[in-house]
Amino acid sequence: MLSTGHAVAAIAVMAAVTFLTRFLPFLLFDRGEAPPKIVLYLGRVLPPAIIAMLVVYCLKGVSFASPAGWAPQLISAAAVAALHVWKHNNLLSIFGGTILYMVLVQAVFV
Repeated sequence: MLSTGHAVAAIAVMAAVTFLTRFLPFLLFDRGEAPPKIVLYLGRVLPPAIIAMLVVYCLKGVSFASPAGWAPQLISAAAVAALHVWKHNNLLSIFGGTILYMVLVQAVFV
C-alpha cells in the first residue's frame, strides 16, 4: 500500500500530466496562424482509423461455431453503425448498441 507521501506525489504527477496534455495544444497552436498540415491531416484520418481498430479489437474473439457466438456481436455492431448514420449521435449509438447487445445475450441467445 502507498504511503501518504507516495499517494500525494502520484496524484501531483497525474495532475501535471493531465494539465500539460490539455494546455500544450493551446501553447503550440494558438498564434493566430493555421496549424501545420500534418496536424490537420492527422485530425482528419485518425478518428476513423481508431474506430476501425476498436471494431477489429472488439470482434477479434468472435466464435463462428454457433450463432450465439457471433450473432449478438455482429447484430449490435450493425445497429451501432445504423444508429450513427441515422442520428449522428455518438452517445445514442454507443448506448443503443450496448443495450441491444445485452438484450440479445441475456434474452435471445441464451
